[in-house]
Amino acid sequence: MPNNEQSRINDHYANKKNWLRWGPYLSERQWGTVREDYSADGDAWNYFPHDHARSRAYRWGEDGIAGISDDGQRLCFAMAFWNGRDPYLKERLFGLANEEGNHGEDVKEMYFYLDNTPTHAYMAHRYLYPCGEFPYQELLETNQQRTRLESEFELTDTAVWGENGWFDILTEYAKVDTEDLCVRITATNKSQSEQQLWLLPTLWFRNTWLLGADRPNIQATANGVEAIHPNLGKVRLYFEKPERLLFTENDTNEERIFGAKNETPFVKDAFHRAVCGQDFDFIKDKKQGTKCAPVYHFTLKPGESASVRLRLANADLPGALDPAFFTDIFKKRKKEADEFYNKLPVPAVCPLLGKDCPLIRRQAFAGLLWGKQFYNYNVADWLDGDPQEPAPPPGHQTIRNTDWRHLNARDIISMPDKWEYPWFAGWDLAFQCIPLAAVDPGFAKNQLLLLLKEWYMHPNGKVPGYEWQFDHANPPIHPWAALEVYHLEETMTGKGDRLFLEKVFHKLLLNFTWWVNRVDADGNNVFEGGFLGLDNIALFDREKGIPEGCTLDQADGTAWMAFYCLHMLEISLTLATENPAYEDMATKFFEHFVLIADSLNSLGNELWDQEDGFFYDQLRYGDKKMPLKVRSLVGLSTLFGVTVLKKSQLEKVPGFTERMHYFHEERIKRHGTIVFEQTSINGDILLSLVPPDRLQHLLKVLFDEGEFLSPNGIRSVSKYHQEHPVEVQIDGQTFGLHYEPAEGETAAFGGNSNWRGPVWFPMNYLLIHALETYQEYYGDTVKMEFPTGSGTQFTFGEAAGEIAFRLLALFERNADGERKANGGNPLFLLPEYQELMLFYEYYHGETGKGLGASHQTGWTGLAAVI
Repeated sequence: MPNNEQSRINDHYANKKNWLRWGPYLSERQWGTVREDYSADGDAWNYFPHDHARSRAYRWGEDGIAGISDDGQRLCFAMAFWNGRDPYLKERLFGLANEEGNHGEDVKEMYFYLDNTPTHAYMAHRYLYPCGEFPYQELLETNQQRTRLESEFELTDTAVWGENGWFDILTEYAKVDTEDLCVRITATNKSQSEQQLWLLPTLWFRNTWLLGADRPNIQATANGVEAIHPNLGKVRLYFEKPERLLFTENDTNEERIFGAKNETPFVKDAFHRAVCGQDFDFIKDKKQGTKCAPVYHFTLKPGESASVRLRLANADLPGALDPAFFTDIFKKRKKEADEFYNKLPVPAVCPLLGKDCPLIRRQAFAGLLWGKQFYNYNVADWLDGDPQEPAPPPGHQTIRNTDWRHLNARDIISMPDKWEYPWFAGWDLAFQCIPLAAVDPGFAKNQLLLLLKEWYMHPNGKVPGYEWQFDHANPPIHPWAALEVYHLEETMTGKGDRLFLEKVFHKLLLNFTWWVNRVDADGNNVFEGGFLGLDNIALFDREKGIPEGCTLDQADGTAWMAFYCLHMLEISLTLATENPAYEDMATKFFEHFVLIADSLNSLGNELWDQEDGFFYDQLRYGDKKMPLKVRSLVGLSTLFGVTVLKKSQLEKVPGFTERMHYFHEERIKRHGTIVFEQTSINGDILLSLVPPDRLQHLLKVLFDEGEFLSPNGIRSVSKYHQEHPVEVQIDGQTFGLHYEPAEGETAAFGGNSNWRGPVWFPMNYLLIHALETYQEYYGDTVKMEFPTGSGTQFTFGEAAGEIAFRLLALFERNADGERKANGGNPLFLLPEYQELMLFYEYYHGETGKGLGASHQTGWTGLAAVI
């Protein structure tokens, strides 16, 4: 029998009740995004900076702290605070723009996603707000003074944090029904002295009236306010009696931003003037508007707490704030969340981590579910500008995304990180769907299908990369992710969604054709072209920075396409068991995979270096060829191309099986690369991009602790390059690379990511997946040294398990109460914060410290299912 949360999920996807009407869909940074940039030069960070955000109305979305909105983001609700010292309200998270940080953009706040369920029936968020004046200038200046060789300067490093302490603000939501949400805010003084806190839970409408829509309205009622919208109808916000109730309009402060006269003083930042300036006279008679907030003022002794109850509902509710009801509904929803998560299957590695594993998984799922965001971007309207507004400058129409006028997004999408990356990215989303499918396969399937819809996918078959440049290409992992989601749901429910798989397959046929036409320049099944997401892993920018007159044969480009073929083959075979028409497609992708494998492994292309036992990219210029001897994930990605075809499955597709054997025999006659291995034990077939002899060489390097195997997982670049940097000269230009286990030391790709040494969860996940596939075929019959040189023999499965354990141990609390990922931050040693953890973008190749985006539970959320 399903638990209550599972029943809500089932009802939602059966179209009985829309449990996802309200959710955590508010971005954490709308400023500094491409969507809000109408400049001539494409400098989004400076066109709409953080300093404008409190005063300037957004065009495409909204942001806030611990916020929610309806699924069309018409009405928003979030927290705002004031400590009596800041120059303006803490209404949104602060961080540095790309050129301000010594490692690119970075949020400079402390906040945690504590809990969330798929229907958002229970959500919990913790925000730590300094009691002293927020150190905006210190954070900016200190990071600007630091070099790329130094670590980032964070909020918890500042004097204000250490000397004055902070407010611990817990925001919780509990749904009574689909459009009835209870809100409980609890603020605790964590300083050593008495402190004052102003709390402003804020309700506002996204500004759509600038585009000609009717202006909605929020007005006071006897026990709260009533928000009236043409599409939403009436929504009530009930709240305990405040010190005062403020109203204003979500309109730009023209005077502050543009030096023009305001028609009224009731502009977006009016609450900042009123509260921080303690000037309420100008606003006291305003009784309605498009933005409102009850104001609560607390004086808290050390350790003292204060709480506020609110309720957002679409109905009149007598006794809406009854304390006993609130206590009961929060207790009930938290218990239901526990029951839901306790019923999930437990990964095999979990028992090795003890009691910490459920906590790690729970917070990883929480981060993924808090990571949903309303994403609104009509490229044609953005390029042309709005009729009611001044036309954008001429350069705006040619700066980016000019070939994507068809793209019209207005959807709830899983984001990589709602502050650092508040936009979808093709392969991030695919990775995110794997752990999402473990709790909500319906949402995961819809996300994978979304980017293949006509209003996202380019007419030529290209899947959009990310908003900074939709033309950029991510590694093509969509078919693999679709299969993973299909099998996860099949395991959970006993039945896979074949209609979903068919929809994905047909759209990916278009995308596959785009890939073949785009990056197989010579028609020889060796692929080129850079990959957004692997950024600085190579000696130069492989998308744009290849030296003039040169062609780059990419080991990983070729490997990714083989990976694509294999999973299109698997999808074809899955569908062919009920529809024989798919057998021909299976044959097509099998043969294409074999041809790619032949090209990768043939001596003529020289991507394999026999002496080093590794695959390298190769640069061709004129009649010369140069292997680029960087030991990195570029070469290891060849391991991803492996699958097992079960005899039981092959018996259901006789046409494909006959053709496969015939093609294999012909390859033997012509001395082609053998990618086909069949066991005499059960008749299963192994398809592997890497032949057995080369596989042994690669595994030796992979499992070498002086190369790729770190205490925390697999490094992105071999530690070998710490003492042996790579440098090549081409036509007078010098290109170099060395092992960088921490943040990136160059400004390449914005400088906020580094693929030259750290541990990245998505690549580790794919390597583990590959090792488990080899285990599925070989069983315990094949073993290898792990670690290399240790004398200890591991099976493929045992090696996969050990890598998974090393990854999850990043979050495990040691005997001293520390977690490697927290990087020694003393905050996490305090008893009340020892269970908190952040899921970073990547991890130090030696120490395991979390680096990059601090809330990228997106693909690091794979920790929940690894």
